[in-house]
Amino acid sequence: MKELPKRKSTRLKEFDYSQFGYYFVTICIKDRKEFFSKIEYSSVVLSKFGNIMDEMLINVHSYYNVEIDYYVIMPDHIHLIIILDKDESKKNYSLSDVIGKFKSFSSKQIRKILQGEEKFEWQKSFYDRIIRNEKELYQIRKYIQENPLRWDIEKDNPENFDYVKCREQTPVRSV
Repeated sequence: MKELPKRKSTRLKEFDYSQFGYYFVTICIKDRKEFFSKIEYSSVVLSKFGNIMDEMLINVHSYYNVEIDYYVIMPDHIHLIIILDKDESKKNYSLSDVIGKFKSFSSKQIRKILQGEEKFEWQKSFYDRIIRNEKELYQIRKYIQENPLRWDIEKDNPENFDYVKCREQTPVRSV
């Protein structure tokens, strides 16, 4: 069996990812399979699985000390701005913990519906960026909002994804 290459961590070594803050996160489906939605006339139309993701993102604050500031559910990935909060009366989770639990729970929900008809898997890991200031927050919100408009241009050209700069159509949400 061929050994997989070691991935470099994109996380900042000295940063505590359980501290309060705004984080931009992208979670992709394995092999970029278009599963959650389709883009019609630059608008997102959710599938039944996309509706599951939508419901989970709206209610994630019920389970963890997080808020979802803004998000979009694309056909093969989700972009979101997640706000980690501190609450001394509850257990505080790191960004990785929250995303891991989100991916695990959503996979179970989707597989329950699929009943083995199709295979569903998340891509390993996720992309994240610590949002450092208001200007960056604005740029990322704009990127999320405009993501459906760029779908036809970018879906077959991953080199067009602009994660350095940043990474209301329904269901782009500001919660």
